[in-house]
Amino acid sequence: MHDDLSHRQSTGTARRSASPRLVLAMLLLVYIFNFVDRQILAILAAPIQKDLGLDDAQMGMLGGLAFAMLYSTLGVPLAWLADRTSRSWVITGSMVVWSLFTALCGAATGFWHIFLARLGVGVGEAGGVAPSYAVIGDHFPSERRAFALSVYSLGIPLGSAAGVLAGGYVAARVDWRAAFVAVGLAGLLIAPLFKFVVRDQPRPAPGMAPSVRFGEVAALLARKRAFWLLSFGAASSSMLGYGLAFWLPSLLQRSFGLDLVQTSWFIGAVLLIGGTVGVLAGGLLADRLGRADRAWYGRVPAMAYVVAVPLFAGGIWTSSVPLAFVLFLLPQALAYVWLGPVTSAVQHLVEPPARATASALFLLINNLIGLGGGIYALGALSKALAPVYGAESLRYSMLLGLGLYLLAALLMSLAGPALRREWVNER
Repeated sequence: MHDDLSHRQSTGTARRSASPRLVLAMLLLVYIFNFVDRQILAILAAPIQKDLGLDDAQMGMLGGLAFAMLYSTLGVPLAWLADRTSRSWVITGSMVVWSLFTALCGAATGFWHIFLARLGVGVGEAGGVAPSYAVIGDHFPSERRAFALSVYSLGIPLGSAAGVLAGGYVAARVDWRAAFVAVGLAGLLIAPLFKFVVRDQPRPAPGMAPSVRFGEVAALLARKRAFWLLSFGAASSSMLGYGLAFWLPSLLQRSFGLDLVQTSWFIGAVLLIGGTVGVLAGGLLADRLGRADRAWYGRVPAMAYVVAVPLFAGGIWTSSVPLAFVLFLLPQALAYVWLGPVTSAVQHLVEPPARATASALFLLINNLIGLGGGIYALGALSKALAPVYGAESLRYSMLLGLGLYLLAALLMSLAGPALRREWVNER
């Protein structure tokens, strides 16, 4: 009877499971929509403000700390739910929610209407990333996991670039309400396809698998030095990353004299080329070097940050647009190197059933500090420097902000020895 049960479980697994590459492709597609839906508010900010009569402070509330707090904090209970139930169902349900609320943004008639709709987008997106990390962990072995997570992380530059490249066209030719509705409906169509293709890996029979308790996972990670160093290292780099992504268009228009369309092409090309190369290179290097020494999962991003700082400084300081493109392209690649190594390392600090919860706790720190504080910090610093540097204050704000990459490099390098001690090998 036991053999018959094992046979039925194995045949059922074969019938239910798609190939790892197909699963990864579907996760990437969902992540691209995640970032398009997240960035569309910035793309359509001008016509929204004009139509609804919103000021800059209200727009900041729609896309700033309030969104980051819900997106970050709700990610933890949703990831715990995914670990306890079905990861693929949580991702599917989350995409339905954020796509629906994205479409509802198109029906907004005032500030509070669109504010509540954007909160709904944040609630939905909170359940997408951490469970996706765990699904990748279920489908790819340890020695290939950093590269697989890097492929998934391509959703960040691809989704961001798609939004930036479409920004000028959408703002000039498409009604902002129709843009929200079109993107939201597209997500609603993709959600059932995702659930049809991506199935959960079969869990051990009841009583054979450890129960995932949030408090136990949190307490375990709290004792791990590597978790804190990686989390705050990533948060430091994300503060600058989100800040540069938000303020670079303004710098290009104020200090380089580019118009909206030229700015869109400049940034879109930097994200597509630099982001794609950097994300994939980080995963490949970490998987290759990390086999011999787990510390490389921290060293690889640390080295990338150190090299990126002088290149970014040159791009910010120069007045030549072609030179600036080259100088931004190279460090943009280096700035994305961390994604594969760090997200993979965080998953290896816990047992497989707790991966989504661990990833969500990591993202909580990263997003609250990085997404919640980075954009505001560079803007506030630029405002403070304006009496001295005038229109060029944004340049100096960005140059000073580069210190965050050096802090991130220090924290990532210190995480290396801790990863050797605290790495959980799969059985």
